[in-house]
Amino acid sequence: MSVKIILVVACALIDVDGRVLLAQRPEGKAMAGLWEFPGGKIEPGERPEQSLIRELNEELGITVSDACLAPLTFASHAYPDFHLLMPLYVCRRWQGTVSAREGQTLTWVRPNKMRDYAMPPADEPLVSHLMALL
Repeated sequence: MSVKIILVVACALIDVDGRVLLAQRPEGKAMAGLWEFPGGKIEPGERPEQSLIRELNEELGITVSDACLAPLTFASHAYPDFHLLMPLYVCRRWQGTVSAREGQTLTWVRPNKMRDYAMPPADEPLVSHLMALL
């Protein structure tokens, strides 16, 4: 039995106060209402960093360079219909002002408060890595 593997990339944007940006999945999307790290699917032929740069611009209106993305960890999670593989990068520098461009709600959260936000199962284990980093 083959399992469909979905490759996505995510980013922990960290502001000067050490807070991490979370985005709430909007109504109409799978797992609506849950909080996640910004990012998205890696398109064919894209490197994870290229995908993340594209997604952060599309979703949040910010410009990020390759040099500002640091790989931190990854998630590997079996959902009922597919298996998700998701590298998580950290970014502390970007150009522009973060804004919700796709109808999502955004919030800046201290790492020790991130467990107060319901997250998709693949995102939950990543919180401890951020808490150890910050």
